[in-house]
Amino acid sequence: MTSKHPLNKKRLLLGITGGIAAYKAAELARLLIQDNIEVQAVMTESACHFIGPTTLQALTGKPVYTQLWDESVSNSMAHIDLSRATDVILVAPASADFIAKIAHGLADDLLSTLCLARNCPLIVAPAMNRQMLENPATQRNLATLQQDDVTILGPAHGAQACGETGPGRMLEADELFKAIQHFFQPGRLQDQRVLITAGPTFEAIDAVRGITNLSSGKMGFAIAKAASEAGAEVTLISGPVCLAPPPVKKLIRITSATEMLAAVENESKHCDIFISVAAVADYRPAISHAQKLKKSDDHWTLALVPNPDILQYVANLPNPPFCVGFAAETNDIEKHATAKRRKKNLPLLVANLAQEAIGADENTLILFDDHGKHTLPRAPKITQARRLIEHIASLYQA
Repeated sequence: MTSKHPLNKKRLLLGITGGIAAYKAAELARLLIQDNIEVQAVMTESACHFIGPTTLQALTGKPVYTQLWDESVSNSMAHIDLSRATDVILVAPASADFIAKIAHGLADDLLSTLCLARNCPLIVAPAMNRQMLENPATQRNLATLQQDDVTILGPAHGAQACGETGPGRMLEADELFKAIQHFFQPGRLQDQRVLITAGPTFEAIDAVRGITNLSSGKMGFAIAKAASEAGAEVTLISGPVCLAPPPVKKLIRITSATEMLAAVENESKHCDIFISVAAVADYRPAISHAQKLKKSDDHWTLALVPNPDILQYVANLPNPPFCVGFAAETNDIEKHATAKRRKKNLPLLVANLAQEAIGADENTLILFDDHGKHTLPRAPKITQARRLIEHIASLYQA
């Protein structure tokens, strides 16, 4: 059978769950329709308490589905028909309850059922009170969705309907619209080979002790995910972290700086862009003991030798890739970042305050390039990663 769907017209299923942010779905639908994206709305029963289906029907020109057993669907399989007739599902707003459902594979209404039965990408835009968002159960559920390759947009930080201020606001309609535009467009780094280092290194003193730092790897892993979303072929070299791996072409796990250097030496031969996010230990013990050193009353003297400068090595290659460096500073960010960029001759250096960024889920980034200084205001690390990849793509393509 020949499809009656217009050629090249993109199809989006807009899921709306209960929450005051549901009013933003109307503006989002309008923006999508104006961009020639076909929108099919599906609402939960709770969503109907915040915005009427008639509003969405008027904006999309399509009937709005709310019931799992919809008599207007001839085979009573709306969850199959709707999920097969779309290119992407966007749930905005996605409540804490709905996120919990899809994280655990529950399906007790039309929207959760079609998300479970989908064969297309799923994007969710969380919206909830900050304490609900920060609850360990919600954080576990969001982490599960990320592991399942569900794209999470936001949430933002700001004033909430309950009168509190903090993280949990749904992104604005225009921000979600831009994210969907990016989804439907060829990736800015399509088929480019991107090499990323992430996490700390661990330099062994003996069999049980070592020198390391507090890097969690969250920023590097977020950048790897964002680069993959942009169409890049990503190789991620990671030190010891407790994170689920992002969807990359190749993941290499290392422990020490010398191991990371060896991996970078091998992989940098095949990359177009190198992003050095890892917090590599500057020094390692001159001698690493195979056995545990026994405690004594004497003072230890630990001799240290410098570790290799991995970013400098790549930047000094005869035909280097486009190199992006990171600088975690505790003071005088601009002074130290500018000096580091100049010393290593980098087209782009990304700086942040170590005390605000290390281990956190949000941070502020300051970018230094030939055009000057650019600040990316505080936001979740995945949001910052996507912004950074956009900036890298614009510089690289220029």
